[in-house]
Amino acid sequence: MKFDPALLMTGRGAASLMLAAGLLMGAADAMAAELPHGRDAPLTVDAFSVVKVVTKAVPDARSRSTLGDEREGTGIVIDSSGLILTIGYLIQEAESVQISAADGHALPATVIAYDFSTGFGLLRAVKAPPIRPITIGDSAGINDREPVLIVGFDGVAPAFVVSRRPFAGYWEYLLDEAIFTAPATVNWQGAALINREGKLIGVGSLVVGDAIASPSRVPGNMFVPIDLLKPILGDLIAQGRTSAKPRPWLGVITQDLQGKLLVTRVSPESPAEKAGLEKGDIIVGVRGDPVRDQADFYRKLWASGDAGVEVMLDVVKGAEIKHVGVKSMDRDRYLRPRPVY
Repeated sequence: MKFDPALLMTGRGAASLMLAAGLLMGAADAMAAELPHGRDAPLTVDAFSVVKVVTKAVPDARSRSTLGDEREGTGIVIDSSGLILTIGYLIQEAESVQISAADGHALPATVIAYDFSTGFGLLRAVKAPPIRPITIGDSAGINDREPVLIVGFDGVAPAFVVSRRPFAGYWEYLLDEAIFTAPATVNWQGAALINREGKLIGVGSLVVGDAIASPSRVPGNMFVPIDLLKPILGDLIAQGRTSAKPRPWLGVITQDLQGKLLVTRVSPESPAEKAGLEKGDIIVGVRGDPVRDQADFYRKLWASGDAGVEVMLDVVKGAEIKHVGVKSMDRDRYLRPRPVY
């Protein structure tokens, strides 16, 4: 049976999802078999190596206006010492973090790292939760139309991979190849994307309206591929960040309008605000080189040099184009430091 993404909105789509669920029962059974009481044990989300993550931001967090003071999502246990993988914005500027398994018992955790380039976040529980770590798979091997499980702290949902393509976020973020699934599910933040072998292939980041690109525009979820974690995991654990030099960050939020980037918000006290960029400005080029879209803008921005370099932007202000020099910075230095215990 071939999967047609358009069927997700029809009765036949329900049948397709039933097929996906059936194909993935083997993965669930295999994971349950490794529980202390085997296949007869009650199957909860613990069997899929996930925990609930609840964080509270520092009182003066710069991310409060967009992410709120308290955040809730999923973490994925990836080793036996209590190392937990999640999506980084949940733990950005966190003052306190707690994780809890299906029994509701909460454990404190500390922030190990947040990698802005990939979006991954790492926590370590003060005591390893009694949950078997998940096996990390290979996201490069996943294909369109392949059935998957999306596992959040509150449950499990079958889905299909419907596309793999670049993703550009308005917050100066770019993935060369993200994984998109459908149908959309709730509580995607940090959710585990699991293949039919029961292995982790991605971490939930967003709900999107175009998991399948136009003209279909089927809503779904975007996942960060797990292969991006493998080359940086050692650095994140050892030093809280990768060995790569930080990219230049401006603090400008944009909306892509047919290749012209409309400034919709400027982060307070950011390099962009200090340079005079304002809501309503339109960025049309970098160093005289026109930008085609958000992804092209970010690539040109990051090619300008390391964090701290002055980036020359071509900006439409009112009825004229102005050349605006923006002294970039390391984004990590803009955020409030997390407490050290």
